Amino acid sequence: MQDIQGLANFLDDFMGGLQLIAYAMAVGGVLWALVVYRVSSDISPQRKFALGLPAAGGAEDAVPHTAAARMVRLIQLGAYALAVTQATEIIMKGIVIATTLGEFDFLAYAGTVQFIAGVVRILLSAVLGWYVGRLRHEPFEVGHWRVVYLLTLPLILGGAWLVHAVGRFEYREPLMLLTIAHQLAAAVWVGGVIQLVALWHLQGNDEHAARLWPTAVVRFGVLGVAAVALLLATGSVLTFAYVGSWAGLLGSGYGSLVATKLCLLVVVLAMAWYNRYAGQGWQNRSDVATITGITPYVIEAEAFVLVSILFIAATLSSQPPAVDIPELTAKVGEVLHMFAPRIPQLHSPSHAELLAGEVGRVAIVDKVPSVAGAQWSDFNHNIAGIFLTCMGVLALLSYHRWFRWARYWPAGFIGLGVFLFFRSDAETWPLGPIGFWESTFGNGEVLQHRMATFLALGLGVMEIKARVHEELHPRLPYVFAALCALGGILLLTHAHSEFELKTEFLIQVTHTNMGMLAVLMAAGRWMELRLKSTAATVAGVFSMVAMVAIGFCLMFYKEPLF
Repeated sequence: MQDIQGLANFLDDFMGGLQLIAYAMAVGGVLWALVVYRVSSDISPQRKFALGLPAAGGAEDAVPHTAAARMVRLIQLGAYALAVTQATEIIMKGIVIATTLGEFDFLAYAGTVQFIAGVVRILLSAVLGWYVGRLRHEPFEVGHWRVVYLLTLPLILGGAWLVHAVGRFEYREPLMLLTIAHQLAAAVWVGGVIQLVALWHLQGNDEHAARLWPTAVVRFGVLGVAAVALLLATGSVLTFAYVGSWAGLLGSGYGSLVATKLCLLVVVLAMAWYNRYAGQGWQNRSDVATITGITPYVIEAEAFVLVSILFIAATLSSQPPAVDIPELTAKVGEVLHMFAPRIPQLHSPSHAELLAGEVGRVAIVDKVPSVAGAQWSDFNHNIAGIFLTCMGVLALLSYHRWFRWARYWPAGFIGLGVFLFFRSDAETWPLGPIGFWESTFGNGEVLQHRMATFLALGLGVMEIKARVHEELHPRLPYVFAALCALGGILLLTHAHSEFELKTEFLIQVTHTNMGMLAVLMAAGRWMELRLKSTAATVAGVFSMVAMVAIGFCLMFYKEPLF
């Protein structure tokens, strides 16, 4: 059981992000149906025309509207996924408790608020998924939709017993209500974006979906504005309640994740504003080119950033609020020191010197800083930073016709992967005494390092093929964007500060910053592939600048020793 504790810890955090995505697909999809498709009353002939439905009076009336049927499938998928991820999280938390305490009292665990609320959510989401299935062949059956709305309401309210506020002694009920309102606003936004992406991919083969696309963008713009207003209002109050001060925002693990979330929110708000502007342009000036040639791909990139924000929100649930640990908050100067330029560490201590200080470094209490361990870590990060910085510079040069040879820059990922394989965790195989499988599944941090290693190797091999022989592999270039997004999410959920020690937070803040840049790199690369001409080049350059910035973070990284 102890061997899988690391895997259980990692899955527990990761499931939280998947849970929020599933919640957005289910709840956000229902709100999409109500506001965008307006399935709250009987469909008139005029409404049928506006939605691209066939007119009354023919055999074709029996054919369900394809876009509506897909909307229903996404809601059903989200509901079932929510049940599965919630069940998985309950199991993972039980494993974490058992491995931490060395024993497991199921009856005591089953009596906790989190277990009971989790089981209720599983049942509600499963029932919602089952009932929504009845709409797959009759997606505009008003009576069924009314039942769906009634089933969705307790699913939303029941989430109040699964949030941070349940454990508060002050203002518990108001904070619970604010949190579910905050989650609802996020679900409406993310769920709507997922529905828009699905509709766009459908419109190429369905004239009704193509007719609906501009209308859906405009209608969702109104819904999105309301969701963003609620998101910002509730988020401001929750930030004040859980962070409490500027020092807490910048000097704690919880605060740094909130700050990162705010930075990504600014980016995604800019994308949302552009999409709303395009919708208004179509509505007022019949500007079809923008709303069909640029907007869909901005929305796809927006989805990358929104999903990463949901994973940050899930990671926040495993961090102690900054307001509860003011004595462990780092000073602003200490945080800035982690990003200050310096000469990279180009000399590594021996493996024996490193292992000699490991016992004191990994102790849960009375930790003893290891100079050799810090130097080993500095060397690893700094060399990785040199790899990424050089690759980023070559990638930027490759956009000029005189430097076409620089297209082979992704080969650096292969070298980086090999380097990380041997250096990332010196106490484990192949250099250390702890076996490969034991270390991988017994330590969540090592597991994520292994994943990062194989991500780097995969990125190198696939991206060389994609950039050098793009005509032979038309879909392969998208793998880079997807893997960058995955890598960014892993960094954003790569929490070192389980006990909120200042040194662990200062390590985490660098990883969080790099995770944010990796997500932006993914979004830029995706838009480069989807857009055309100058806009594509600008997006590509933005993506590679983000990679250079990650390289700088790594190249100037210095392990704190206090």
